[in-house]
Amino acid sequence: MFPDPGVCPSLAKDVAPRCALESFCCQIPVSTHLAGAGLLIVFLSTLGCCAQAPGFNMAEGDTLISVDYEIFGKVQGVFFRKYTQAEGKKLGLVGWVQNTDRGTVQGQLQGPTSKVRHMQEWLEMRGSPKSHIDRANFSNEKVILKLDYSDFQIVK
Repeated sequence: MFPDPGVCPSLAKDVAPRCALESFCCQIPVSTHLAGAGLLIVFLSTLGCCAQAPGFNMAEGDTLISVDYEIFGKVQGVFFRKYTQAEGKKLGLVGWVQNTDRGTVQGQLQGPTSKVRHMQEWLEMRGSPKSHIDRANFSNEKVILKLDYSDFQIVK
C-alpha cells in the first residue's frame, strides 16, 4: 500500500524524526519536495541534515565541496605552498595553490566538507612555520558532485 501522496511519510504514526529539521521539512508540500528534491537535498545536506530521497543516499560528511581561497600576510618565500600542498594531501583533499603577483597565495580546495573546513582553519590560523597570516578570504563555495582534480598541485 502506498502512503497518501499529500502527506510526508515521516509523519506516519510511530515514526521518530530522523533529524532535527525533519518536522520543518514536513511542512513543505510533497509536490514541492518532488519538484525540488535535488536542490532540497543539497541544501539540507549542507546543514548536516540526514535528508534522503528515493534512490539517493548521502551520508553526513559525504558531501563534496569546492572553495577558492586567498591568503594575505607573509606567505611568500616561507614554503607556504609546499606546506599547503602537504597538508591538503594529508587530509585527502585535491586542488591547487600558487603565488600571486600581489604577494598573496591563492588556490582551490575540493573534498569532503569536514576535511575542507579543517584545511580552511589551517590556512587561516597556521600555515607554514615561518609564515605570518594576516587574513584568509574564502569564496565561491559550492557543493560539487565529483572532484575536478586528481591530486593537490603547486602551480608555478
